[in-house]
Amino acid sequence: MPGHPVRMELIGETNVGMKRTHNEDNFSIVSEENLVIVADGMGGHASGEVASKMAIDAMREFFEATAKDPDATWPYKMDKQRSYEENRLITAVKLANLRIFEAAQREPRYRGMGTTLVVCLAVREGIIVGHVGDSRVYRIRNGTIEQLTEDHSLLNDYLKMRKLTEEEIANFPHKNVIVRALGMKDTVKVDTRHEQPRAGDVYLLCSDGLSGPVTDEEMLEIVQSAPDLKGATSQLIQRGNENGGPDNITVILARWAS
Repeated sequence: MPGHPVRMELIGETNVGMKRTHNEDNFSIVSEENLVIVADGMGGHASGEVASKMAIDAMREFFEATAKDPDATWPYKMDKQRSYEENRLITAVKLANLRIFEAAQREPRYRGMGTTLVVCLAVREGIIVGHVGDSRVYRIRNGTIEQLTEDHSLLNDYLKMRKLTEEEIANFPHKNVIVRALGMKDTVKVDTRHEQPRAGDVYLLCSDGLSGPVTDEEMLEIVQSAPDLKGATSQLIQRGNENGGPDNITVILARWAS
């Protein structure tokens, strides 16, 4: 937020990958709001690209409008159990969801479009992580990497029900099926968590074009060995392509300096 004593170094990059003809991912770094977003669109015929851009634009617009007028009336009620900023984040995602859903209902060419969304918002108290779908946030701290989000995917639902072997996971027939995304229904459940960052922590946001072909250990090694965040971002995308590049690849790195 403007005026918040938060210092973060932010860098992002997106790449079409090796197998796709166009990029349906979108990302945004809203520095003045300490807000970063990755969206991975789906729906084919370029409508995935429309959905991911719509999500990013809706989020930005809501944050910009409420920054100018904190007392602006919201279309959704505040949850008194949550902070103002967490409510603000969830409302922005719900608005983005509704915009995509309504466009898909209105326009036959957009029927069935949707997008994942993962977002980090830095506030005075720390970082709020929000997500829908299987795009991820990782935290790199003291030589370790930890996934902070839980995939809303059919594969992950199976993994929660029973333990699958590495081979069963590799051969899982519906690996790319998302069970929660923006645009599927007129309402959406947004998962959130609060982080207490330490100086030097790096938060890595990515689409599954990175987390699919690149292991957590590879991500950690690249971020730790790169000369700076820009180099790390480029190397992560390069590694995703070296490992087959089956999908669009999007990465944002955010280093907490406060």
